[in-house]
Amino acid sequence: METLLMKGKPVADAYRETIIARVARALEKGRKVTLAIIVVGDDPASHVYKDRLMKLADSMGIYVKEILYPADVKQEDLLRDIARMNHNRYITGVLPMMPMPEPLSSDAVGTAVTASKDVDCLNVKNVGDMYLGYGTMSPCTPRACMATLEHYGIELEGRHAVVIGRSNVVGKPVANLLLNKNATVTVCHSKTKNLAEITRTADVIVAAVGKPCFVTPDMIKEGAVIVDVGINVVDGKLVGDVDPAVVGKAGAYTPVPGGIGVVSNMMVMDLLTRKE
Repeated sequence: METLLMKGKPVADAYRETIIARVARALEKGRKVTLAIIVVGDDPASHVYKDRLMKLADSMGIYVKEILYPADVKQEDLLRDIARMNHNRYITGVLPMMPMPEPLSSDAVGTAVTASKDVDCLNVKNVGDMYLGYGTMSPCTPRACMATLEHYGIELEGRHAVVIGRSNVVGKPVANLLLNKNATVTVCHSKTKNLAEITRTADVIVAAVGKPCFVTPDMIKEGAVIVDVGINVVDGKLVGDVDPAVVGKAGAYTPVPGGIGVVSNMMVMDLLTRKE
């Protein structure tokens, strides 16, 4: 079967001009759109994501303040610095790279970002609003998944969607967004038994498990739509959570690199510039 490659660039490009226009309007008012990116430790995936965000922001006239901490930074020091960023009127948005290395609390760090400067739905108020259906705030990667499915005309109503992964930043929110589109959603995780039996019943699979090439062709049914959220570095190369061998069996598939990550980056800029 011919597999539709759901590339991220066409989806991201649909947002680009609107974002650039917002940046220009802010400059006319004497404000420079500024994103503070916080990275703790040396996780390769976090640094890849950060570097790509910086490159994208620069291409649209957005300034990025890169803030790096060692993995052993004390939580109280990190939270104090975030509080200062919250009160800095020259910073438009604050984005900590998640997850935080142990023993730091990702929840505590995310909640420390004030709701008005939160660009990835980490603050508990924004999370609550999302689950209650208030406004359009949701984490950038789940938003990217939905934007990609919509762009490529993937029908969700009445279809069985399986989400592999239950993180607060991808798995749970994307399941909620799929429910809002009237999909029937199953959330699987590390304790799920007979995972492959469940995934073979799925019309749509969102893989957000954080394991390279975890979803293999034998785990999907013919014609399934596969959304690969994974960003893993293996031997210096980026690979997803889905084995590329699904091409030919899947009906549609988001490649890694060049898929959801591209759109997710643009979703950060979209939320950031809405705050101006």
